[in-house]
Amino acid sequence: MCRAELQGCTEVMAYGMPAYERDGVAEIACASRKQDISFYPLRGDARDAFAERPADQDVGGSCLRFSEPDRVDLDLVHDLLRATAAASGPVA
Repeated sequence: MCRAELQGCTEVMAYGMPAYERDGVAEIACASRKQDISFYPLRGDARDAFAERPADQDVGGSCLRFSEPDRVDLDLVHDLLRATAAASGPVA
């Protein structure tokens, strides 16, 4: 999903996890950890667009966590990736 939506971004390792960067700056990262699957939308504008949407998910700081693979809201992740790809300006 990331590769399809984040055209023009480069897949890299950043902050110790897979990330996608544009112009050398990481814009979104993800991690599969023992206790959860986490997404780190690093673009403030993309993250703010979805601030109200993950009400039933574990959200902390700039992290969206899903406790189990079957709880991943693929529609939310897809829309977040699209917003990240469409955003411009500095990463906040």
